[in-house]
Amino acid sequence: MEETLRQLGELLLGAIPTVILLALLYLLYTTIVHKPLRRVLEERRSKTEGAIEKARADIAAAEARTSEYEQRLREARATLFRAQEARRKAALEARTAALSEARGKAQAQVQAAKADIAKDREAAQVGLQKEAQGLAAEIMRRVLAPAGAGG
Repeated sequence: MEETLRQLGELLLGAIPTVILLALLYLLYTTIVHKPLRRVLEERRSKTEGAIEKARADIAAAEARTSEYEQRLREARATLFRAQEARRKAALEARTAALSEARGKAQAQVQAAKADIAKDREAAQVGLQKEAQGLAAEIMRRVLAPAGAGG
């Protein structure tokens, strides 16, 4: 047993340089290769994820601008429609007013014409009445006049 312990001690003593070399190799690998490689990979991942996040933000901003543009377009169309409707209504009202005014003028002209016709009729009746009286008087004068008086 003592021999086994002595051999084990020699084996461990011989393994010390290997352990030191292995630890040194691990430290060198970590500092020279692993840390820079991890830093580069993290930087690449952050740039990639950053680009993806930036793209998502740009897409969201574009969608917001698109919806805002569509909203303004709808409002502009509604405003245009209201303006067209107002102009159409104003034109219709102007047409109705012009038509009413024309009807009023025509009615006034008709009334004036009727009044003129009534005056002319009265004047004609008065004239005819006077002429009829004159003719009646002439007829009575001729009829009642002596037959011998030529006339």
